Amino acid sequence: MDMKKLKGTFESLGFSSVVTYINSGNIIFKTSEKEQKALVEKIEAAIARDFGLNIRVLLRDLKSMESVCARIPEAWQNNKEMRTDVMFLWEEYDNPDVIQQLNLKPCDTVLYESGALIWHINMRDYNQSAMAKIIGTKLYKHMTIRNVNTTRKLFELMKAVVS
Repeated sequence: MDMKKLKGTFESLGFSSVVTYINSGNIIFKTSEKEQKALVEKIEAAIARDFGLNIRVLLRDLKSMESVCARIPEAWQNNKEMRTDVMFLWEEYDNPDVIQQLNLKPCDTVLYESGALIWHINMRDYNQSAMAKIIGTKLYKHMTIRNVNTTRKLFELMKAVVS
């Protein structure tokens, strides 16, 4: 998806301060609209109109991103030694019990924060982790994953747009 064109789609909806981040559909914007379900429907319809794609949109506001980022231990990174991913959940899977569906191994550390799972492993344990085994599951189809570095950057961009 062309991010410049996607930015234009969001601007055509009346959103302001539209910013894109990396080529994976991350869009930050301002709006006075408060009803998240209506926003999602509006954005999904615009993407279908402009790109011919019927995709689900997942929105997170500044407050929810702040909660997720605050829950991530500062030492958790995404680098050669460790991997930390944030799995943003669609509403139908957003509850602490979702962790029970993961078949976690002793090397996996998973935290729940409203709207997200935060999954951390040491890279030396990656092959033993349940993380790779989640791909293709029903749960996997109801989330979107960003590494911790991207998540933190998106939160910083969101703060800058709001100020």
